[in-house]
Amino acid sequence: MGSKNKLKRFKENETFSNVIQPSREELVSHQFSLKGNWNKEFFKNNNPIVLELGCGKGEYSVGLAQTYPDKNFIGIDIKGARFWRGAKTAIEEKIGNVGFMRTQIELITYAFAKAEISEIWITFPDPQIKYKRTKHRLTNTEFLQRYKHILQPDGVINLKTDSEFMHGYTLGLLHGEGHEILHANHNVYKNEYSPKEVTGIQTFYEKQYLEQGKPITYIKFRIK
Repeated sequence: MGSKNKLKRFKENETFSNVIQPSREELVSHQFSLKGNWNKEFFKNNNPIVLELGCGKGEYSVGLAQTYPDKNFIGIDIKGARFWRGAKTAIEEKIGNVGFMRTQIELITYAFAKAEISEIWITFPDPQIKYKRTKHRLTNTEFLQRYKHILQPDGVINLKTDSEFMHGYTLGLLHGEGHEILHANHNVYKNEYSPKEVTGIQTFYEKQYLEQGKPITYIKFRIK
């Protein structure tokens, strides 16, 4: 994507009512007014809030919002030019139960209050295979503790990935730390028990992985 195109998207994001772009300073200095008030001030209802972390183009967030009109969805990514597509689609199609937030995932405890979130989706994250990159892996112990803070006590996390490494690493960590694995499967399209939201929504990249014959894996779990 050319820098001209990126700039155009950044500018357009600023005009979208469904896009929130707090500065790092605003978040870490506890000035972010939506924290604890997402239902009241942003969605204007009391429906459960679901996050998609690393939402990319936003297709999954939009797809989930269409599938579950009685829930609210927020796609989070640091790359605003990417989720511009999802935000624009939601506005054009008048999908009011989805929003997008541009921030780093490590700052989510500054963006959401304790127990404000009912569910989290992590879709096709970078597996960060190199040993030195483990601190950026979205299912490492530090991230799980952040998720636990913002999730309701019975809240669940969904991991959908084409990376067998990420799938295996996460399962091992969950077993090792004694978390509750609700569902785990190595190939969602060859498993009749796969939930509809796992196989019914496909991202741009997922379609490419499937064309290459890559199995898509899935884990649903609860942090103890």
